[in-house]
Amino acid sequence: MDGAGMVNSSAAVPWPAESSEPNGSLQYSSAPLLFPVNPWDIMLCMSGTVITCENAIVVAIIFYTPTLRTPMFILIGSLATADLLAGVGLILNFVFQYVVSSEAISLITVGFLVASFTASISSLLAITVDRYLSLYNALTYFSDRTLRYVHSMLLFTWGASLVLGLMPVLGWNCLGAPETCSIVRPLTRANLTMLAASFFLIFVLMLALYIRICKIVCRHTQQIALQQHFFSATHYVATKKGVSTLAIILGTFGASWLPFATYCLVGQRAYPAVYTYATLLPATYNSMINPIIYAYRNQEIQRALYLLLCGCFRDAAYRSRSPSDV
Repeated sequence: MDGAGMVNSSAAVPWPAESSEPNGSLQYSSAPLLFPVNPWDIMLCMSGTVITCENAIVVAIIFYTPTLRTPMFILIGSLATADLLAGVGLILNFVFQYVVSSEAISLITVGFLVASFTASISSLLAITVDRYLSLYNALTYFSDRTLRYVHSMLLFTWGASLVLGLMPVLGWNCLGAPETCSIVRPLTRANLTMLAASFFLIFVLMLALYIRICKIVCRHTQQIALQQHFFSATHYVATKKGVSTLAIILGTFGASWLPFATYCLVGQRAYPAVYTYATLLPATYNSMINPIIYAYRNQEIQRALYLLLCGCFRDAAYRSRSPSDV
């Protein structure tokens, strides 16, 4: 969602709840330091580092593996790229916040994170649509039409994300009118409300699609059972596993983002910043979990990763035995 990760906290305030200013450490301040760095900012930076490492591996595997060019892997690559950028944005936010603090850099960092998280959530919706189409139009799924549809979804996803990311940079911010600030400075309350509303819209669409996917999976299982004249335990287990996987995917997404999205709607600028941090940090975990759910559990990506690692080790062993290295 979009604008979440843009924590614009100041190094001057160690604990958000103890600040006398509205929204605590999200404001610039000259108060004396109790700690050199805000612990919440450290956790966000650590989260960004893990996110960057995880998703960089996925992007590299998909980019360097020619067989991973199907619509599904293109969308997974888009998700990994968005999460990779979000992780980099969290790291840059930490660095710029404590090294080069300025309003211009703050706006750029906020816009970068808005665009990255928007692209991540939109890519999740695109993956859900792709999974629905692969079941609903199974006979025509592997066609040029599907590939064009995927490219169109990606174009819309990244185009919309770029537009939303540029809004605070191009002037839709609260730097000139502090009373309009939201819980995430320098985003205005109207801007953050729009981002939160767009998240809820995407969440409802994903929920509706996954319900349809569950119905299709159950119907296909019943049809197979009727053709074989019995409903075996294997069919039941497969159906239960498929539904459980969908529930885990949607549940993880909702548990990560719903608290922050809800707080974006009900939170006020005067509330302690600790509430913002406490709901924002779990939202970043979604970008940490995405590569595990969508990439590392996939057998083809596991195989590509295994071949990549084996190739690296083989090359290293060969170089170690090379006479030129003696």
